[in-house]
Amino acid sequence: MTNTTVEPAEATRLRNKVVDELCADGNISSPEVEAVMRKVPRHAFIPDTPLDKAYDTYVAVITKTDEHGVQLSSVSAPQIQAMMLEQAQVKPGMRVLEIGSGGLNAAYLAELVGPAGEVITVDIDPSVTDRASRLLEEHGYDKVRVLTADAAEPLPVEEIDVVLVTAGAWDIAPAWIAQLKQGGRLVVPLRMRGLTRSIAFTQVTGEHGPYLESESARICGFVPMQGSTGHREELLLVNGTPEIGLKFDDGLPADPHRLDNAVTFPRHELWTGVVIGLSELIDTLQMAMAISLPGFCTMAVDEGLDTGLVAPVNKRFSLAAVEEDTFAYLVTRRTEDNKRIEYGVHALGPHAKQLADKLADMLRDWEANRRGGPSPVIRVYPAGTPDDQIPSDRVIDKVYSRISLSWPPA
Repeated sequence: MTNTTVEPAEATRLRNKVVDELCADGNISSPEVEAVMRKVPRHAFIPDTPLDKAYDTYVAVITKTDEHGVQLSSVSAPQIQAMMLEQAQVKPGMRVLEIGSGGLNAAYLAELVGPAGEVITVDIDPSVTDRASRLLEEHGYDKVRVLTADAAEPLPVEEIDVVLVTAGAWDIAPAWIAQLKQGGRLVVPLRMRGLTRSIAFTQVTGEHGPYLESESARICGFVPMQGSTGHREELLLVNGTPEIGLKFDDGLPADPHRLDNAVTFPRHELWTGVVIGLSELIDTLQMAMAISLPGFCTMAVDEGLDTGLVAPVNKRFSLAAVEEDTFAYLVTRRTEDNKRIEYGVHALGPHAKQLADKLADMLRDWEANRRGGPSPVIRVYPAGTPDDQIPSDRVIDKVYSRISLSWPPA
């Protein structure tokens, strides 16, 4: 594959700088992924974007929004693309299906599969596929097949070695699994209880039939998928005010009106003594809350309407939980030496102390048994699979699948 245009030296310098950073932080670990990310001109697939924005290592470039400013399409940050390419383990001669098109990632995949392989990229939005087709052809990747379709439905393609999903998915479409070769790999940014992880799944044949099992799971964020597998979180406005919104990924609590008077109670505050480093990843803490708390959700506060009823550190995204007539959320503060962070809990409602104590106990259990350890094993079973065939600490029911989250032995 060759680029037919002459690019500025600054683009080459910035691209190499990005790749150097990704090699240093561990997102690139193979010479193959390093080579293709040094070769393919990222900026050429994001026309009209300043070079410094195109080559920001950790920030995506938004390419399409709706009339309300909701993001519909983007070119993922180099860090996310590198991470998922490493998870996909694409080899020369493979047939790869990319779900969620843009052009750039398909170019990377075309380089990885080589002349003996095949890349098919599909998107539900014709404006996205038209753009991808044009950019791929302009830059020498005209052998990539570009399809406009809802990829949750069966596609006219032969068996696939790797399915790489580059849009945020709430469910696993049966068509993705059906199109995989035996032993094939599915890499997908899957949303579970409001948390998104890029998961590399492989097919496993168990006693009761085949299922998917995670090989790796990494924190990520993606524009949500459109079409038949699209899914919106449900928003509960506490006490009917737009100030405090609790977001639930798998349905609202059975009787959400029980929270109506929660904010009329004084805020109960508890510091837990659980301390972490400033840059420590908390992916296992997030998953521990999602697994252990039935009423797990996330909280957002409208900054324009904020009256101080709640005081999260991040007003747009705080880990939270609801239990009947009370809700609580995590907060943090710097330690006295300013080198670490301590976790605390704020709770509002008639049972604020009890719920705060429950969250504090969960934090201490995470610190003792899960902190710094492996992520839970994530398995995907067909919808309708009986409970006794699913080893799990938490089962999340979707439309097409049942997602199992299980901690490995401590």
